Amino acid sequence: MNSDMEHHNVVIIGGGNAGLSVAGRLRRYGADDIVVIEPRNTHYYQPMFSHVAGGTAPSRIATRPQASVIPRGVRWIRATVHTIDPDAKTVTLTNGSQISYGQLVVGAGIQMDWSAVPGLADAMETPAGISNYELAYAQKASKTLRDIRSGTVVFTQPAGPATCSGAAQKPMYLACDDWRATGVLDDITVILVVPTRTLFGMPLIDKELERKVTEYGIEVHYGSELVEVDAGSQTIAIAATPVQPGSDLAEQSDPLAPRTHLHYDVLHAVPPQSAPDWLAATTLADPASPGGFVEVDAATLRHPRYPDVWALGDAAATTNSKSGGALRQQTFVLAKNLVAALKGKSLPKAYNGYSVCPFTVSRSTVVLSEFDDRYRPKPSIPFWKGLAREHRFTWVADRYVLPWVYWNLILRGRA
Repeated sequence: MNSDMEHHNVVIIGGGNAGLSVAGRLRRYGADDIVVIEPRNTHYYQPMFSHVAGGTAPSRIATRPQASVIPRGVRWIRATVHTIDPDAKTVTLTNGSQISYGQLVVGAGIQMDWSAVPGLADAMETPAGISNYELAYAQKASKTLRDIRSGTVVFTQPAGPATCSGAAQKPMYLACDDWRATGVLDDITVILVVPTRTLFGMPLIDKELERKVTEYGIEVHYGSELVEVDAGSQTIAIAATPVQPGSDLAEQSDPLAPRTHLHYDVLHAVPPQSAPDWLAATTLADPASPGGFVEVDAATLRHPRYPDVWALGDAAATTNSKSGGALRQQTFVLAKNLVAALKGKSLPKAYNGYSVCPFTVSRSTVVLSEFDDRYRPKPSIPFWKGLAREHRFTWVADRYVLPWVYWNLILRGRA
């Protein structure tokens, strides 16, 4: 190792939810000399983007200066990673400098592949293109969905790995409830395109969502995905979602099926997603993961080929559905295991695949889905069997309680 090279005991790539919350936990558990590498100067609470897009929250509460949320005792390096050499145990930055590490945690998040669908990137730059997956598009969505009084509004959900994929539906329900309250819902054709054969994949949750879809009169195209957009004519093409051999959707999907073309007045799109290109190009990527995500043991979150490398959140090739709720358990497991590894002890914790998706099905109620990596119910309050049903209580938790918990506890490694 170059004697002039900067070295740290723990290097964390990514200053989002994953990176900061695990950094905070590591400090609490006694680890020191921790640095977080993050290029952005603004920190985003992404679950709030759906509320911004749906008009139930102002955008200012979804952001804070990055410097203000760095855990105490953790150093922030504002830089962009170029690559990782896990054999040399170095991280190379885009400015050419290198940092060596004792332990590396990859929490680099996920990449929005807007250009993966022909015409989608161009459509997003028109007044009719909106989304809840980037703050600027969510801000545009708030006004666009509020002001439309007639026409066709299409919402699309991508196939493949995505961060909280069910979030694609949230602004739709919020908008429908608003349109119904203002008396224009009957004049708006609402279309939802989902890649699966049900709205979510759990019978109880599907039943709740199907009830809301019927209530709002939403037209659903199941087993389909967005494949092309023509921004000039404001039309999209959808086709049957290709599936892997052996999938339970195999008999439902036909990749050779003809395309269906739909006109839109507003298109709310969520792009295909993958690991950042630079990360997918490293030897850390899971050869079995088409998205280029970091290979990890799904229970310990440790890399099976590089024992001094760990990954969590959207960047990790875990089997669970990617979400902030999943991260709350992953940060605990990873931090406990990493500290044990530093002491030469066996790894004490295992991640159980838990994830959560709160569906904002109206402007005052939420359907809360808690589940494991096989989409089996995994309620956090086992004795409350009705928690997954539409409730005002879970709306209050999602809209008001969880944001406070995020800014004040989660990012400090305390929740």
